[in-house]
Amino acid sequence: MNDKNKNIILWIAAVAITVGLVIYQRSTGPTYPVKGEVEIKGETIDYKLIRTFGGDQDALVEIEVLNDNITGSITLKRFKSFDEWSTTKMLRKGKNLIGVIPNQPMAGKVEYKITLHSAGKDYVLTEEPVIIRFKGAVPRAILIPHIFFMFMSLLFSLRVGLEVLFRRVDTKYYSGVALVTLFFGGLILGPIVQKYAFDAYWTGWPFGHDLTDNKTLFVFIFWVIAWFVLRKKPQNRLWPILAVLAMLLVYAIPHSVLGSEIDHTKQTTEQDK
Repeated sequence: MNDKNKNIILWIAAVAITVGLVIYQRSTGPTYPVKGEVEIKGETIDYKLIRTFGGDQDALVEIEVLNDNITGSITLKRFKSFDEWSTTKMLRKGKNLIGVIPNQPMAGKVEYKITLHSAGKDYVLTEEPVIIRFKGAVPRAILIPHIFFMFMSLLFSLRVGLEVLFRRVDTKYYSGVALVTLFFGGLILGPIVQKYAFDAYWTGWPFGHDLTDNKTLFVFIFWVIAWFVLRKKPQNRLWPILAVLAMLLVYAIPHSVLGSEIDHTKQTTEQDK
């Protein structure tokens, strides 16, 4: 196989792995909807219970239920609070039953359960409460470039790894692109997105434990070291591989784990003092 064809194959592989990792991280994170189905009176009802909501309006949980005799209720309370559970009826709009979750401050969370009712029997959709996190609306002009740069940083990181393993040539250029895109996507646009969503530019080390911020800082340090090593030793393979492994480790952790949240129990305790 000539070098040109090998290069094309490596790019295709890098794109495929990148897309797979992005899908995996998003679909395993705590903001991905809880999906399932329940059968009531011969009707299979599919549901998707949301776990994140952006904006200043109430969040709506909608479930398509064709049978008008089936009703629903939503039971909820603020997450990490001393609130009592409260239950309200779900509204019917056409084919859908709609549960309303009152809007919360940025990083506020609500835990809720959906119950469907038919002929005196209750069908609780999930054993454990679903937790939804509220956030502010992020302008697309900020969010889209953030996503683009983060995608490109992962793509070029993987391309570095494939280059080292299968072509064994100078990876300084690809490493530089990975570093620059990670810098703009994670350390410039990332905090701006965080500010719009949760009213804080940085909640990772040393100010907090936000895992998303900490992951970004962690992998950025590896790429900085790799870049400086490659400037002096372009054929170095150790540090590019370590940086790629750091990136893979970061993407193996579901997105938004240990993210920003409000602990109402601490707020209540402080007010009581």
